[in-house]
Amino acid sequence: MIKGLIFDLDGVITDTAEYHFLAWKSLAEKIGIEIDREFNEQLKGISRMESLDLILKHGGKETAYTEAEKEELATQKNEEYKAYIKGITPDDLLPGIDTLLKEAKEKNLGMVLASASKNGPEIMERLEIMDLFDGIVDPASLKAGKPDPEIFIRGAEMLNLSPQECVGLEDAEAGIQSINSAHMFSVGVGSRDAMKEADYAVESTADLNLKTILEKANQN
Repeated sequence: MIKGLIFDLDGVITDTAEYHFLAWKSLAEKIGIEIDREFNEQLKGISRMESLDLILKHGGKETAYTEAEKEELATQKNEEYKAYIKGITPDDLLPGIDTLLKEAKEKNLGMVLASASKNGPEIMERLEIMDLFDGIVDPASLKAGKPDPEIFIRGAEMLNLSPQECVGLEDAEAGIQSINSAHMFSVGVGSRDAMKEADYAVESTADLNLKTILEKANQN
């Protein structure tokens, strides 16, 4: 019986992917590397330092910086990103999410955020949805990022539930792999090809329906 929902943030609850792209593109240009939207797809769902490593490798500069210098570059990117997210309001909730969250709360389902973003708490405050959630997994406390299942297992633990009693919602392939590895029912948002490993997938958050999700997950 499903008793909890564990959400990714970007691409599921709101979409700050464009802000991430603009901030990474700006940083990359400063160090002489060009990235485009196609390359940016590889950065979805992974940590800041992993993203930076991919960008440096892309530009043939993986050995050009010390760890301390890389930390400084990642901080520069985050400062620019944080300037963008100051403009987020409840209007930035993706279509259908406000209804989904409120219906889940009415059904007394537990809800946890499981995002690689260290800015999750601030974004949720700006979206005015913090009071609907029971907790946020701190990405800094994790030993491994997605596709490792740790973040979703930790989310279930925060609700005092087993992974089998939870549904994970994601928009990134690495996230779906993470949910599946946690032996949790996976709901994917995105193209059929990208979400082919999800237990249940929709193309848009507007197509997410709590009744349908629970029926499919409870039949699983």
